[in-house]
Amino acid sequence: MKRILTIAALVLCSTMAFSQQVASRAKAMRMMNFGREEYMIKDIKVYTDTMTVYSLSNYVIYPFGEWESMEQYITDNQLHWYRESGYRSYFDSMEVSVNRMKRLDDSYLDMFYSIWTRKVELLGGRINDPEIVLANGIHVGMSKDEVFHVFFKKYPKSYTSDVAVLKVISGAGEVAEIYTFKGTRLRHVKIETAYNYY
Repeated sequence: MKRILTIAALVLCSTMAFSQQVASRAKAMRMMNFGREEYMIKDIKVYTDTMTVYSLSNYVIYPFGEWESMEQYITDNQLHWYRESGYRSYFDSMEVSVNRMKRLDDSYLDMFYSIWTRKVELLGGRINDPEIVLANGIHVGMSKDEVFHVFFKKYPKSYTSDVAVLKVISGAGEVAEIYTFKGTRLRHVKIETAYNYY
C-alpha cells in the first residue's frame, strides 16, 4: 500500500511540474504578442519568479545611450560621480583602462572606451539611486507596472504579479539588465556583461 501511495505521489508531483512548465511557456508566448516593436523581443522565458526577455534592440547593449566619451555622459546627466580609473586584462594580452563611476549610495558603472566601436562600452554596474535614469526612462522607485509598460504595450496584470525579477538580455547574450522588485516597486537595477574582461 505504501509503495502505491509513493508512486501515486511521484506521478502527481511530476504531472504538476509539467503543467506548471506548460503554463509558464503559454504565459511567455502570450506576453511576446504584447512586446513593443522597438525592443524586437525574440523570446521570453518564465521560471518561478523570474521573467527573462531576449531582445535584439541596441538599447540593451547601451542602456544609458551611446556616448563618445565618459566626460560626455557625465556632463549630460549632470550627476556627481566619483571616478576611479584602473586597468583590466583583455584576452590575456592587453591591458585596458576601465573607469568605475561611483555614487555615495554604492551605485556604480564600470565603463571603458572601445577603439573598435569608438563608443563608451559598459562592463557592468548596479543602480540603487533613483536619480540615475536609463535611456528609456527607467529608474529605481518606479512601479512594476511602469517598468513593464516600457517593454510591453499591454498585458494581463496577473502575468506579472508573481514576477520579482525581470531580466532583459541582448540577442547574443553578452549584456543583461536585471531589474529586481521589492513588492510593487523597482528596488535596484544590475547590469552584467559577458565581455572577455577579468
